[in-house]
Amino acid sequence: MTNKNFTPEDFIKSIGDQNFDPVKIITLVLLLLIAFGGYSSFYTVQPDEEAVIIRLGKYHGTFPPGLHFKLPFNLDRIVKVKTKLVHQDEFGFRTKSVSGSRTMYSSANYDIESLMLTGDLNVADVEWVVHYQIANPFKYIFQLADPRKTMRDVSESIMRRVVGDRLVHDVLTIGRVEIAAEAGKLMQQVLDKYDIGVRIITVKLQDVNPPKVVQASFNEVNAAKQESEKMINQAEKNYNRVIPEAKGTADKLISSAQGYAGALVNRAEGDAQKFTEMLTEYKKAPEITRKRIYLETMDTLFSKFTKLKVVDPQIKGILPIFGGSTK
Repeated sequence: MTNKNFTPEDFIKSIGDQNFDPVKIITLVLLLLIAFGGYSSFYTVQPDEEAVIIRLGKYHGTFPPGLHFKLPFNLDRIVKVKTKLVHQDEFGFRTKSVSGSRTMYSSANYDIESLMLTGDLNVADVEWVVHYQIANPFKYIFQLADPRKTMRDVSESIMRRVVGDRLVHDVLTIGRVEIAAEAGKLMQQVLDKYDIGVRIITVKLQDVNPPKVVQASFNEVNAAKQESEKMINQAEKNYNRVIPEAKGTADKLISSAQGYAGALVNRAEGDAQKFTEMLTEYKKAPEITRKRIYLETMDTLFSKFTKLKVVDPQIKGILPIFGGSTK
């Protein structure tokens, strides 16, 4: 039965009455210290991690995955950093896990990140994702007080700068890939100047839209542009069909005219040559040549008549008419 009046002095006295061996107690304490020291002298780094060792307040080294030795009794401080993992920062939206593997997309209340002024003084709602890896865990941990916030500030600043150099039409349509590539390059340059040990993997524009208050009007304008492009394409199609056909017809007419002109020139040159030869013969025998030419001309003319009537102006009265074919 417990004595309710038992005091600390009684407890010390009771210990003094026992037969304790000081050597056994010291041995037990040493064994406990050795066991704890051995247990605390090893640590394991997972395959997707690297370990930064801080020994007595100073940087000692960075160690790869595996089993490693360290000074016991917490003389070495171990900071494990997931350097093989691709980290993701989202801007203008957030994705949250729902029921295990399912994710939920939300862009509510993030307009302050995504609304940006373009180069032509319009506003675009730009949502993007930055994927990065920790290249130097020591710098990532100790170079800045809050590297994650610094990365987000740099990313948002660079994206606003790149978007601000372009027209809203380029941002919303054809310039998205170029914007993402340039933003990633500029982000890496700024982060290298800060020397925080981060490597940008990719920058991807997730969704780019006009602000919700003007989205309906923008869709109407976009539809009108598409209709305009459709009409332009149709006109170009008709142009490509009609113009080559007209050029072909023109080339055919030109070739025909050139052939006809060549024939006329050749005929004229032949007639001139014939006249020259005839003149040469005429000079040799004028009378004979003149008579021959006259007869040949008359033969040519009379051969075209089917009936012939001859009237002699020296005969008075009625002259009998002799008619008939000359052929």
